[in-house]
Amino acid sequence: MRPGAGTVGAVYGAAALLTVAGFAATLWQGIDEPSHALAFGTLIALGELVRWGAPAGAGTPAAAPGEPQSREPAPLAAAGALAYALLGASAGAGTTHGVAQIVTVVVAGGLAGVVPHVAAGRGPGLDHLARRILTVGFAGLCFQPLYNTGELTRRLGEGPLHALFLLLVLVLTALCDAVLAALMHRARTVPRTATRTTGGTPVPFGPLLREEVRALLGIGSAVCATGAVMALGVAVAGLWALPVFCVPLLLTQMSFRRYAAVRTTNRQTIASLARATEIAGYTPPGHARRVAALSGAVGRELGLSGADLTVLEYAALMHDIGQLSLVDPVPEGATALLAPEEQRRIALLGGAVVRQTGVPAEVAVVVERQADPYRDQPLPARIVRTVNAYDDLTGSAATGPLGALKALERLRLDTARDHHPEVVESLARVLARGGVAPAPPG
Repeated sequence: MRPGAGTVGAVYGAAALLTVAGFAATLWQGIDEPSHALAFGTLIALGELVRWGAPAGAGTPAAAPGEPQSREPAPLAAAGALAYALLGASAGAGTTHGVAQIVTVVVAGGLAGVVPHVAAGRGPGLDHLARRILTVGFAGLCFQPLYNTGELTRRLGEGPLHALFLLLVLVLTALCDAVLAALMHRARTVPRTATRTTGGTPVPFGPLLREEVRALLGIGSAVCATGAVMALGVAVAGLWALPVFCVPLLLTQMSFRRYAAVRTTNRQTIASLARATEIAGYTPPGHARRVAALSGAVGRELGLSGADLTVLEYAALMHDIGQLSLVDPVPEGATALLAPEEQRRIALLGGAVVRQTGVPAEVAVVVERQADPYRDQPLPARIVRTVNAYDDLTGSAATGPLGALKALERLRLDTARDHHPEVVESLARVLARGGVAPAPPG
């Protein structure tokens, strides 16, 4: 069994068990307020139909870490599901649907919206649907029993305290989703070679959870806010409020989609520019992509996220661009083996080139300062310097390719000036987990 499969199986199993229980209870008791169930089920299906697009792999979107669609691929469906879980009244009249019916409607609507994607050959993974079932079930369990028994109305009324209670439930639900997302991510990134006998450690849970919580400030906050507003709007105006309150989230989704497309185009452009050193024969094939991938893993290990990871990725891709100024290429592009003065000259020339590309100025700073003593460097520059040296040492023809352990030993010996000890140890932990998939040559 692949390491981490137990966690994924447990989440899927819990979601499946809740689904079966919900369908069985709904079939036994019948459907309360069928018009509301149909309206919210249709909204959830529509949200799945206009989702970001099919993710790559088993439920993991192809977007880079920190981008909105990598957190919630179907924000409208998620907001509709939350709204149904927190729906207490409709046009002033109380509702009576319970947690079982909420789960049933969410699953039915989600599957109805996913089928066209599957038929078109771009079927999404099940991770986000399993998480939604569990988180919406949690939200419904926190709200519906209190509302249906009248306890919530007696204690808090229908005014501001009721809205504050909804906000509290939303915060707890968002945290629950963040924990599940971090667990799934951690399980899926456990190295395939990590076993009880061969060793290997999973990605630390803390940095993953911090990254998920930070992501809640983006599309996650829009989903939660829209879900709460939908529930309160239906309570006053009835089902006519649904299409009205869907529009802002749809506009937000379109804006994020354009933003993500621009980010993707920028990343592709920078990756193509970074290949210039490979095409010109200054660096070995795949070097820039290997350094970028491994730098990103080390950066997440050290707690970087969001914009900081983007700067790190761009700088790692373009860290060797200054080599184009050399008359004679460095053997195998191994700048880590050059004299400090030559390394600094190449870094400054690279920074000057990067400043002309339109990327954030922070990227050029990282490229310029990767040859400085590590005590004077920002953290991204320390990471790029160490990872670049590791890739040079393990693939350089000048010294003969070193094994990972010997390369790490060499880096540890250079921690007096060239490499920050914490970065070297973080790199060692990432490599112990299997590192990252190697970039294909060319």
